[in-house]
Amino acid sequence: MARTKEFDPEAALQAALELFWQRGYEATSMSDLVEHLGIGRASIYATFGNKHELYLKALERYDRAGLPPIVRELSRPGPALPGVRALVRRYAAEAADARLRVNGCMVTNTASELAPRDPAAARHVERNWDQLEAVLHSALVRAEAQGELPAGRDPLTLARMLLVLLQGLRVVGKASADPSRVRDAAEQALALLAGD
Repeated sequence: MARTKEFDPEAALQAALELFWQRGYEATSMSDLVEHLGIGRASIYATFGNKHELYLKALERYDRAGLPPIVRELSRPGPALPGVRALVRRYAAEAADARLRVNGCMVTNTASELAPRDPAAARHVERNWDQLEAVLHSALVRAEAQGELPAGRDPLTLARMLLVLLQGLRVVGKASADPSRVRDAAEQALALLAGD
């Protein structure tokens, strides 16, 4: 008779996500995971695979929690630019908040730490950025159709600029003690949307 798991795999995956998000991939050992998750090494391997596979599963969990609210926010009926502005300002506020900026964004952290040498991590980061860019692009196409964007502004180019800005806010916010850097950059980018 097969033994049943004596732990909740979803809770263990969430705990792994939190540890990886706090420490990063390289600084988290299997011993750290065993201690933090409170389950044996063999159970981790049997349920999630090796450390790298567990990291990718944790990254996917992070992604599943983060993107749907953004999609909902930017897909609401009515004017599109208020949602885009709110998203940019929220990223800037989170990046400037000393309590939130310690861990940063797990996708951005992965892009910096693993993507240059880890094809699986790089694919995940690209997929996340493609999705975020597509949601921004869709909102900006709606804004253009509704007359919210100044003439001559290309929604795709603006979406890409905002994607790079949002990722940059995460990086600079994590490392800088000056919150005005991220807030000023966000407001300057938003001025491009308004034609100022």
